[in-house]
Amino acid sequence: MTENYAVVVIGGGAAGLSAGLVLGRARHRTLVIDAGEPRNAPAAHMQGYLSRDGMPPAEFLAAGREEIARYGVDLVRDRVVAVEKDKDFTVVSAGGRSVRARRLVVATGLKDELPAVPGVAERFGRDVLHCPFCHGWEVRDRPFGVLATSPASVHQALMVSQWSKDVRFFLHTVAEEELSDEDLRRLAAAGVDVVPGEVAELVTEDDRLTGVRLVDGSTHPRSVLFTAPRAVPQTGLLERLGAELHETPFGAYPVVDATGLTTVPGVWAAGNAIGFSEQVVHAASGGYRAASAIVGDLLMADLDAAVRRQSPA
Repeated sequence: MTENYAVVVIGGGAAGLSAGLVLGRARHRTLVIDAGEPRNAPAAHMQGYLSRDGMPPAEFLAAGREEIARYGVDLVRDRVVAVEKDKDFTVVSAGGRSVRARRLVVATGLKDELPAVPGVAERFGRDVLHCPFCHGWEVRDRPFGVLATSPASVHQALMVSQWSKDVRFFLHTVAEEELSDEDLRRLAAAGVDVVPGEVAELVTEDDRLTGVRLVDGSTHPRSVLFTAPRAVPQTGLLERLGAELHETPFGAYPVVDATGLTTVPGVWAAGNAIGFSEQVVHAASGGYRAASAIVGDLLMADLDAAVRRQSPA
């Protein structure tokens, strides 16, 4: 038999668990379905989350799962493969489970596609990084490299100069002519060295990054490399439900209001499902906002239905 829930949360990262916590405390029967693929899994620690600074991501998620369980929230490790909407929603998982829900929270996040340079994927989250706010303090004052993925990578090279004054900007497949005069002036003002030429590979020694080798054979000693992955939003379920998307420099994301409500009635989105730059603290906040809005939405729907039942025919 199909189980009935007030809310199904798709995704068990910071946004999904936060939504589950609020919904459980509001006494709504809630199911969190988690595929177990958090974006920050490669990182040893997460930073910038007040009271949780330096906590390993896996430990953070484990604590969240324990907390939602206290309030009767169900959590299953599975992947949602289909969602259908009529009066309510039918959610089908890869494991063959089918459940009904009055409301949905989509917290499916995004995936990072890294530059196809040997060594980048293997070292991502250790000494190959993408966010200075996440990792800058831990690697401060070391020799930085920035691997360009587009002319927009200039911004990343400028930002990381806040954490080190020894920064080399490897243009890789970006031609120097693609940089504006303003870009070049800012890079010079920040003390960032621009290095033309394609990167061939990263150089490591004793399981640590020691350099960046170009195709011409030259090697630049570096102990940290920043690069910007290509964001791939996981919006398939939202698209199939008919949610409106809007284009950004980092992909297409759902149009949402201040609470995360999409253009599909009854469907909220939170975390990296709504944008590239949502950090863990933002994702948790977004899950909270979505859940609290759903609590009010369900309450008013039930009260309106009660009023209709009580009204004379």
